Amino acid sequence: MTNPIFNDELLRHISANLEQFDRRPSFPQESLKKAAVAVTIVDHQNGSDHLQRPSSGPTTGRAAMILTRRAATLKAHAGQWALPGGQMEAGERPEDTVLRELEEEVGLRLDADAVIGRLDDYDTRSGFTIKPVVLWGGTDLTLRPNPGEVASIHLIPLAEFMREDAPILEDIPESENPVLLMPVGNTCIAAPTAAIIYQFREVAILGNDRRVAHYEQPYFAWH
Repeated sequence: MTNPIFNDELLRHISANLEQFDRRPSFPQESLKKAAVAVTIVDHQNGSDHLQRPSSGPTTGRAAMILTRRAATLKAHAGQWALPGGQMEAGERPEDTVLRELEEEVGLRLDADAVIGRLDDYDTRSGFTIKPVVLWGGTDLTLRPNPGEVASIHLIPLAEFMREDAPILEDIPESENPVLLMPVGNTCIAAPTAAIIYQFREVAILGNDRRVAHYEQPYFAWH
């Protein structure tokens, strides 16, 4: 499944793989804040992938994932690639958080039926425990970036994450674990976002029992 098509078969395939996946929660220190991010799968036909390199094939009707570039005015992680999401409010479940944040950041309103499943928690160097939630975003897309949080919205075809050169692992002297990167176009997305995307690829699409919590983040993501 190198170029997934957005249809009911893909939905059943992802749902079955996530249902069988033995998700691992994190048990972080109290100093880590809880956050949730949305891994949202949509029909690419109404969007653009904004890739610099030529696409390897047609994208109309193909499955894609919503990513953003964070606003340059943000105090933390400005300009970086991100999945829609944010800090969990008191009493919220991760599913509640991502549904709220999707509407706030990119103008996409979904209900609880859109939730497909969960991936492993990921503890970040910047002080968060990220809880990824996978959602089926549909075809009726009218996305609007919240200028206070989002510089741009990108629909990246899932085929881009199935590339043979992904992931890229880079060693750094400060850690025994490599930094994980996912190539996109002529650039790369870094962990933690890249680690979540990679686990989605391995678990939800390929059906592998792949863990990613140990992968390191690049220096610019440490603060």
